[in-house]
Amino acid sequence: MEDLDRQIVRLLAQDGRRSFTDLAKDTGLSVSAVHQRVRRLEKRGVLRGYQASVDPEAVGLALTAFVSIKPIDPAAPDDAPDRLAHLPAIEACHSVAGEESYILKVRVESPSALEGLLQEIRAAANVATRTTVVLSTPYEGRPPAL
Repeated sequence: MEDLDRQIVRLLAQDGRRSFTDLAKDTGLSVSAVHQRVRRLEKRGVLRGYQASVDPEAVGLALTAFVSIKPIDPAAPDDAPDRLAHLPAIEACHSVAGEESYILKVRVESPSALEGLLQEIRAAANVATRTTVVLSTPYEGRPPAL
């Protein structure tokens, strides 16, 4: 990736609402050149979308946890992500090396909601779970180090 594209990605990662005019000022390019580069980065999948950063606690999702899952039957198909995709409380699903197959980041309203979600996860994917509850989050969602 060219240095100018990397700079544009870094600026948009910091503020996805930054205007083409501001990007042009920050990069020394014309507005039309920035627009073309951004569109090209979108088409290549470097820029995958733009979203609002939401405070989970402000919308009632005060409890965050990481749920490690591994299949009860190791010979079963590795389709847990597909089986769990319908659960909106799962914010992220990461395939990992180690004893577990996946680590899920989940956000729910309360401990009882977490208990219910764990039951849903176990039933839907036929997996064993190990859960770590988050006490605080000093930082997350940082832009990539470009």
